[in-house]
Amino acid sequence: MNLSVVKESGAAEARVALVPAHIPALAKMGIEVTVERGAGLAAGFTDAEYEEKGARLADRSDALSSAEIFVAVQSGAAIDSSAADIDGLSEGATVVAQIAPYSAHASFEAMAGKKLNAFSLERIPRITRAQSMDVLSSQANLAGYQAVLIGAERLNKMFPMMMTAAGTIVPAKVFVVGVGVAGLQAIATARRLGAVVSAYDIRPAVKEQVESLGAKFVELDLSTGDSETSGGYAKEMDEEFYRKQREMMTSVLAESDVVITTAAIPGKKAPTLVTTEMVEAMAPGSLIVDLAAERGGNCELTSAGKEIDHQGVLILGPVNVPSRVAHHASQLFSKNVVTFLETIVTDGTMTIDHEDEVIAATLVLEAGVPQDPEVAAMIGMENRTAKES
Repeated sequence: MNLSVVKESGAAEARVALVPAHIPALAKMGIEVTVERGAGLAAGFTDAEYEEKGARLADRSDALSSAEIFVAVQSGAAIDSSAADIDGLSEGATVVAQIAPYSAHASFEAMAGKKLNAFSLERIPRITRAQSMDVLSSQANLAGYQAVLIGAERLNKMFPMMMTAAGTIVPAKVFVVGVGVAGLQAIATARRLGAVVSAYDIRPAVKEQVESLGAKFVELDLSTGDSETSGGYAKEMDEEFYRKQREMMTSVLAESDVVITTAAIPGKKAPTLVTTEMVEAMAPGSLIVDLAAERGGNCELTSAGKEIDHQGVLILGPVNVPSRVAHHASQLFSKNVVTFLETIVTDGTMTIDHEDEVIAATLVLEAGVPQDPEVAAMIGMENRTAKES
């Protein structure tokens, strides 16, 4: 089988879906690799490195048309320009990428028209066997790390305590909201930089993880009930819960120098956890780094890709944060992809086992037909599910 990789077309996207070091593993699976010239340069991987590992270099149109498997960091509905890439694929090809399967987009119609198989890497289940395929976790880990560096760079204070001849510098206070993969890495990074760190999550079960990293777990007197999905993600709660949560968090924010918010619900708008009133309770010079900016933001004042100064408090809404460390982000993403491909390709032949939990969760389209009625409705193809076809 031929697998193709092209330069990502998303704005400011520096990652590449496959790195040279993983090409030999694909060769053992019976997969030949074609790479668009220059596809990996932004992430620090040269064409010569790809050739050295056995890839064939080609122009973009050749790479797309020859692809039996097309792998990408962002494809499908994730970016507006992706439909053009889909148009360049041959009928019956397979797409393995982050395809944002939670809203309708022209590229889904393009995939259906070409009878493509489409696997959504965002839907990898959080089970033990799939940990090495989990692109959301691998990229969130880097985002949590970067969020702290962004905060440390922009804060008008230092993170660590220092005792000098001129006096003692008090360590900065960092508050992390949302203790998933990104939140845990943010806690660990802020602690390494010497900050005093506290964290909150609606899932009480994460308290032990927070404390193991040397941070304080903020406990709010709220009834969380069943706050976690079977897939390991935080559940969306009702507005009354979030209202009470905001009231109780206000005093914690008022004492914090840096607030890092990471709360996101797959397929949903990010919950509003920090209101304008809460921002106004913070001291001038403090700041918020909102990692949920691309999904509407956890802060009411967040604007994706922009910096907002509200009464001296800076609200940062960085987007595509893992791309800031594109080299390592690409390495991790590539490993996730190669491990996933091992579930569908053997000896150069692709087999779609619908009984496999990972495949069943990620297969959005098979031969252009939606496989899951719920996902079909989200992408605007509810009348064309596998059962009805």
